[in-house]
Amino acid sequence: MKMKGVCFLMMAVIAAGVLFQASLTLANQYAKTVEEWNRPVEPFRIIGNIYYVGASDVTSFLITTSEGHIVIDGGFGDTAPLIAASIQKLGFKLKDVKILLNSHAHFDHAGGLGELKEVTGARLLASREDAALIAEGGHGDFHFGDQLTFRPAKVDQIIQDGEAVRLGGVTLTAHLTPGHTKGCTTWTMQVKDGAKSYDVVFIGSTTINPGVKLLGEPKYKAIAGDYARTFLLLKSLHCDVFLGPHANFFAMDAKRKRLEQGAQPNPFIDPEGYAAFIKKTEDAYLRQLDEERKGAAGAKVGLKE
Repeated sequence: MKMKGVCFLMMAVIAAGVLFQASLTLANQYAKTVEEWNRPVEPFRIIGNIYYVGASDVTSFLITTSEGHIVIDGGFGDTAPLIAASIQKLGFKLKDVKILLNSHAHFDHAGGLGELKEVTGARLLASREDAALIAEGGHGDFHFGDQLTFRPAKVDQIIQDGEAVRLGGVTLTAHLTPGHTKGCTTWTMQVKDGAKSYDVVFIGSTTINPGVKLLGEPKYKAIAGDYARTFLLLKSLHCDVFLGPHANFFAMDAKRKRLEQGAQPNPFIDPEGYAAFIKKTEDAYLRQLDEERKGAAGAKVGLKE
């Protein structure tokens, strides 16, 4: 019994060491990610009444209207002051931001919503599944657990699939596109630029985080089917202007440089880029799903043998 107790204690110490090392690794990755994705950039007008007010890779969009403004995504907690400063630098007032929206409830897109809500007084709207995660500050995430948390925020209104959010003549429509998170949301609207109108898609996210399983994900058993339905939906949307939660998704830096050089038509009008991104991420999804199925089949054969 004494030996068993010693062995158990050793196993516990080893397990604790592994967890501690994993926590250190995640903390280091977090710090590196924040540094790379959260560098300040000059705010600019993308097209029509849509402006960029985010950081180097974690995005935030300002949509201006005659009755106040809408902001999509709050970046990291450290991004919120950058977003607020960018809004003001463009000549708009923080108190005129009336609505905050979210693409998905991860620390790099929802982390700044609490502070932005405080400094603007805006109402926060989100899908049911992600609203719960935002209220918990990221605690209980199906994959990250309690590791990548952020300042919690109270969601003022739950948004349903297909629901329209209207302000000052602008209509944003919510499309639930789960998979990346259970409540991941893609937003669409029309923007007028000159004499023409364009369909804008603010994609939620279709990437798969490292370590996420499509088969046998214990806290998200419907994930594979959700991703499949998300890709079908996104392929059905008409997109002229492609935007998203990460600048690298839609090649923002290259398009911004071309925009500054006076390129016509507006480089952000990019239906081909939208289709290519969907195809790239769907192909990655299908490859992983195929690999996991083959692995599961191989494991069953091994058990039989």
